Amino acid sequence: MQNRQFNGLSSQEAGDRLKQHGYNELPSTQHRTFLRIALDIIQEPIFLLLIACGVIYLFLGDAQEALILLGFVFFIIGINLYQEQKTERSLEALRDLSSPRALVIRDGERQRIAGREVVQGDLIVVEEGDRVPADAILLWSTHLTIDESLLTGESVPVRKRTIQLEEDPEKLSATLRPGGDDLPTVYSGTLAVQGQGIAQVQATGIHTEMGKIGKALQTVEPEDTVLQKETRRIVGKLTMIALAICAAVVVIYGLTRADWLHGFLAGLALAMAILPNEIPVVLAIFLALGAWRFSQKQVLTRRIPVVETLGSVTVLCVDKTGTLTLNQMAVKQLLVYSGSNAYLYDVTLHEREPLPEVLHPLIEFGILASRKDPFDPMEKALQQIGWDYLAKTEHLHSDWQLLREYPLSTDLLAMSCVWESLTGELTVAAKGAPEAIADLCHFSPIQQQELAEQIQSMAREGLRVLGVAQGRKIGTLPKTHALESSGPLAYLESDDRLPVQQHDFEFEFVGLIGLEDPVRPTVAPAISECYGAGIRVVMITGDYPVTAQNIARQIGLRPLDKVITGRELEQMGESELRDRIQSTNIFARVVPEQKLLIVNALKRSGEIVAMTGDGVNDAPALKSAHIGIAMGERGTDVARESADLVLLKDDFSSIVESVKLGRRIFDNLKKGMAYTLAVHVPIAGMSLIPVMFGWPLVLLPIHIAFLHLIIDPACTVVFEAEPAESDIMRRPPRNPKEPLFSRRTLRLALLQGTSVLVVLVIVFAIAYNNGNSEFDARALAFTTLIISNLAMILTNRSWSRTIPEMLQAPNQALWWVIGGGLLFLGLVLYVPLLRHLFSFSFLHTDDLLVSLVSGVVSIFWFEGLKLWNRRHLNIQK
Repeated sequence: MQNRQFNGLSSQEAGDRLKQHGYNELPSTQHRTFLRIALDIIQEPIFLLLIACGVIYLFLGDAQEALILLGFVFFIIGINLYQEQKTERSLEALRDLSSPRALVIRDGERQRIAGREVVQGDLIVVEEGDRVPADAILLWSTHLTIDESLLTGESVPVRKRTIQLEEDPEKLSATLRPGGDDLPTVYSGTLAVQGQGIAQVQATGIHTEMGKIGKALQTVEPEDTVLQKETRRIVGKLTMIALAICAAVVVIYGLTRADWLHGFLAGLALAMAILPNEIPVVLAIFLALGAWRFSQKQVLTRRIPVVETLGSVTVLCVDKTGTLTLNQMAVKQLLVYSGSNAYLYDVTLHEREPLPEVLHPLIEFGILASRKDPFDPMEKALQQIGWDYLAKTEHLHSDWQLLREYPLSTDLLAMSCVWESLTGELTVAAKGAPEAIADLCHFSPIQQQELAEQIQSMAREGLRVLGVAQGRKIGTLPKTHALESSGPLAYLESDDRLPVQQHDFEFEFVGLIGLEDPVRPTVAPAISECYGAGIRVVMITGDYPVTAQNIARQIGLRPLDKVITGRELEQMGESELRDRIQSTNIFARVVPEQKLLIVNALKRSGEIVAMTGDGVNDAPALKSAHIGIAMGERGTDVARESADLVLLKDDFSSIVESVKLGRRIFDNLKKGMAYTLAVHVPIAGMSLIPVMFGWPLVLLPIHIAFLHLIIDPACTVVFEAEPAESDIMRRPPRNPKEPLFSRRTLRLALLQGTSVLVVLVIVFAIAYNNGNSEFDARALAFTTLIISNLAMILTNRSWSRTIPEMLQAPNQALWWVIGGGLLFLGLVLYVPLLRHLFSFSFLHTDDLLVSLVSGVVSIFWFEGLKLWNRRHLNIQK
């Protein structure tokens, strides 16, 4: 076991097993088949009404009209099927992205893959904060504890051990069950709380312990969002009103004209005109496509309500490392004591020169205090400088064996490693926060003061400072003990010369290492954009205050002179913290648990908070924040599961882009909803008013079905694709209590619809009362309605910019809808068969001109209102 080589499966073997056993996932409860989608669409009220109208036309003996209506049914169903399937594919892709990732060993190399691609026999690497992707047997582990509460209900994490040589992995995996300490098995869905290990997968998918309870998970239904509840409430109210009006129309028509069959036809036409069936469709498509657009920006949306919350964010709390910086550490300065004097060496100023001998032990013990195959950027930087400068010296020890690791903890921000040489001699190395290393070395107050001055000097240059210490040699390890060890990093409890804690060693101070992490070039412009949008940015870091201030100066974060440290946070009362947090945007030397204090203090101050995090201990803060944002590249699974957004690229500019996109989605959703409500007003009015005034029916079911060919794609695809308003990041954050259908939105929608209705009534009344036939008046009014409808689409693209200004903004879907609408209008007006089916007469050029002018005039007032608002009121939309 000691000499085991962890090469894992080959890519070919993994591919074959994936084909044989399938993906490592539970059956999806959300996937809908083509037939299921079609049945759901047909059950929508609009299609039931169309079918009912077709049946009535058959009773009237008008087979052509009935076939046309049924044709519209299939055509619109086809459009909706395309949109629904596109949504399903988008959601399926998002589910793939959101599945937990796994670190596996294949072809002898570590690879990060989707958890669903793990196969039986894979070697998986489990580290602190990872979610175990499959049931497995531990081949090697060190200090590994697992939270199995998801399966067992135990509130305390359990210890794990490595499988022994005489134990049978298959028998163990078949007989052991989750729960209890010192088992060599780990289970899918459980969480690594501490330590690390390498395990061989025994079961995946439905064959895991998690898979056995999968049926219970399938019964869980997702909760409706605030937007869905609001739209359902409005649709319900409008539906009740529509049914009452339709019943009244049927009765009035039947009593006044003694024609109940045509009365039912008029009632059904009015129902089709009034029922706002597009509203839930608009919401579903906007949210699905919105999540898809977020994924294009390398941001995964895990919870849909984030769309409506993003526009309200007032504070962005962000980590420094990896978010504001590149998370690519490099050693810049080395400091050792030569006699009584400090010797500071800048590596970047002597890149091609040999490293002075006096500095070699500092690099040597810095590497020895790290893992052999590190993931931590600082440990990688130490290893890199060792390869660059010590490759041909005696200070690198690739043949030494790591016997025990003392991990970093919140009580002591340092880690120590015990190594065994080929001769059995033991060496101890420690690295960590300089204060912790000074504590291990038992520095006197004077020594601590001198060290603090050196640290401050290095930190003022924006460096991350590590202290390094060397433990005294503690003898040799008998060969019998080495042979009894159970793995390359065995925990040798039998060797009483390895103490329980780091403080039991005697350490000597070696020196300080200063590392730099360059700021991302996109951060400064993004910070400036946040300030312009009324969003405050708070930086939280474990670095020293002067280091944090140096980074803040580079990115334009302000104010620079106010900093709160983690130790100060612990000592502050609630009122003092709430007061100071109002004007402080830099938090230094903060541990992850203190993020929750910061979030809660900001929330109590009335802020809408977005918080970033990547570790296990960040989960409470991510859950408490209004929007939790997890790091996708370096983040742990538990952080991603606790978050609303996952950044697939750990870059602050991605967060700002998300806020901008969230504001755009909410803006466009309001425009789409306003247009939907507005366009139903003239359609409903022209279905109801002729009945009341004894005029012939203007809009028949076939006309309304035709209108839906324009309305449906317009209120979804066109408005969803609209670019953001030019001032979208120059407005203050949106009030989170502002409803989607605010009074202003409803007022604008009703005014637009009413103005179009008034123009239509005037056009029809003048045409019909001047001796024209009902076919002439109907054709003129319908053409005017189409023009007005297209004009409403154009004017609602922006509530601040006019139509000529917006014509310069690209929107390919807009021109397809307008072009298609005008093409169909031309066909029904000038193709004799279609003109007859629509009960129209031939329109001349002057008739078309009247319709064009009337349609434009109907929305002209709204264009004027935009100019008046911009010039006189400067209203922020």
